Amino acid sequence: MGRTWQDYGKEWLDTFVVAISVAMCFRAYFYEPFNIPTGSMQPTLWGYHTTEGAKATTWDTFPLSVLKWLWTGESHVVCKAPASGYARVEKRGDGFGNVSVGLSTKKFKLPADACAALSGRYFSKGDTVWEGTVATGDFIFVNRWRWNFVRPRDGDVMIFSTTGIPALVQGTHYIKRMKATPGERYVIEHPVEGGAREVVMGEGEYFACGDNFNNSFDSRYWGPVPAGNLRGIGSAVFWPFSGWRIIR
Repeated sequence: MGRTWQDYGKEWLDTFVVAISVAMCFRAYFYEPFNIPTGSMQPTLWGYHTTEGAKATTWDTFPLSVLKWLWTGESHVVCKAPASGYARVEKRGDGFGNVSVGLSTKKFKLPADACAALSGRYFSKGDTVWEGTVATGDFIFVNRWRWNFVRPRDGDVMIFSTTGIPALVQGTHYIKRMKATPGERYVIEHPVEGGAREVVMGEGEYFACGDNFNNSFDSRYWGPVPAGNLRGIGSAVFWPFSGWRIIR
């Protein structure tokens, strides 16, 4: 008797399930993808950022715009005021803001650096609220296995869970540079007003700072990262393709 479509279907389903299982194990124990949402690690790693005033070119017309985005992660954006009125910016907590104008319910999602100068400005209907280039944040691989064999060390680009750190948005992950490990004394390079200028790490504590000290909400404000929150180290940028590099 010949094989039926059900037989082939079962084989494909088995293959699919095995492939998904392998991918999940690879992600959980070896390398996990992670997107950089903000600019706190610039210039080492780039979050979503903009170039205001950039005009559209031939590469911003379809289908070339798709190729441009795949290679550089950049896209040209134009936001027109749907109504007359003052611009309002609603912070999202993910590196973006929602911009609305007047009484219109329409919202534009723009990176935080593009939103900074818009709040309170008046626009007439049809005016250009914002035009420029929006660049996607770096996508990286997080090495999940290295710390099973080598202790965390100063200078590691660390990814950690925010769970249990009251000052941070719960249930997400941050990326910073490790500045001090358990038992170490760290003289803070860029202390914040009213904060400590020197810290000593206790058992199971790690001090984390963004490379972009002027735009980083880090351990200088909310204290050390507990060892149980560590997830891995930044290994390599895999997208945009034009920015592929090993993370140092």
